[in-house]
Amino acid sequence: MGSLKEIDTRIKSTKKMKQITKAMNMVSSSKLRRAESNTKQFRPYMEKMQDAITAVAGADKNSRHPMLQQREVKKSAYLVITSDKGLAGAYNANVLKHLIKDIEAKHASKDDYTILVLGQTGVDFLKNKGYEIRDSLVEVPDQPSFKEVQAIAKKAIDLYSEEVVDEVKIYFSHFVSVLENTPSTKTVLPLSPEDSSLGHGQMSSYEFEPDKEAILSVILPQYVESLIYGTILDAKASEHATRMTAMKNASDNASEIIDDLSIQYNRARQAAITQQITEIVGGSVALE
Repeated sequence: MGSLKEIDTRIKSTKKMKQITKAMNMVSSSKLRRAESNTKQFRPYMEKMQDAITAVAGADKNSRHPMLQQREVKKSAYLVITSDKGLAGAYNANVLKHLIKDIEAKHASKDDYTILVLGQTGVDFLKNKGYEIRDSLVEVPDQPSFKEVQAIAKKAIDLYSEEVVDEVKIYFSHFVSVLENTPSTKTVLPLSPEDSSLGHGQMSSYEFEPDKEAILSVILPQYVESLIYGTILDAKASEHATRMTAMKNASDNASEIIDDLSIQYNRARQAAITQQITEIVGGSVALE
């Protein structure tokens, strides 16, 4: 048991830490509500984009557009979404472990894949592990706009369009609820039937000019950029939820530490008072 001064100092420092974690919990809660709102507002746009692609390509299931064609995978591109800051529990660790596990299982050579990273935490971790990063985007806002992340999305699309890679996958943390998120993988190129909704549109009887292939060459890259942006919004919601939970747990742990230290302080104080009384009584008896 430490001295009264040491215990009192620890109690005060823990209380200050609790104030910080409680404030961060409230900030993350506010950011989470905005992130959820952004995701919900973006969903109707994605649905309209799917309808447009279905209308253009749905009737022509033999479209030869590269983004709709499966090809032999000789090299893969992985877009990894992490956070710029820590204090988010296992948010980053789960995504990065998922990525490394897949790389080690699928690739024998570094020439078989390339990595693009969103978030400073992912950049630092992968560099320390010796992985080569082709491109990165850091200092991403908590509520990113489309323009702020469009650059890295376009680079991933260009890698596929120029046949540098044969598939593009995103590794991210999928937001399920405030208390649950799961490390997930999503293939954005080539487009899957679920993403392009081929054959399920309501405008397939429309006629298009100049021709469907020309329209697809313009709209499909925009749609893939939107898919990537939507995934980033999902990951951001997961990040804020994880940080909010982590800060709440930290605040709860701080409360428990304060309670334990308060008990120690009271016991030490009681022992000190008892000792003083004993000395006074002993001195009094000696004088008699």
